[in-house]
Amino acid sequence: MNGGSGTLRHSNGPWTHAAGTADDLRISTESTKKSLQSGHTGVSAGAEGLASLGALKTVLTSWEKRLEAVRDECESLEPKLRAVAKDMGEYDSAVAAKARAVHVSDGGKG
Repeated sequence: MNGGSGTLRHSNGPWTHAAGTADDLRISTESTKKSLQSGHTGVSAGAEGLASLGALKTVLTSWEKRLEAVRDECESLEPKLRAVAKDMGEYDSAVAAKARAVHVSDGGKG
């Protein structure tokens, strides 16, 4: 059975990138929620008596809850992804060190 190049390679780049993306999404979700809230400021005063005011408040509350759920999930996920990046890097370094310690006569060709 032919193997690969014999060099163990692993980059925690994808995990670190995913963690950064989760954090960016958390930040933008919170910013979007604030913009949504500010866009609705004063609407109830100008729309008193309109039947659509109740529906508007229901929609706003629904979107706030959705955005909060996304924000909270990203906040929870970000440190977990960073931990995986760290763990994978440490694990692969340890495996690589053990593999280098194995002596193969004739460069493994014999």
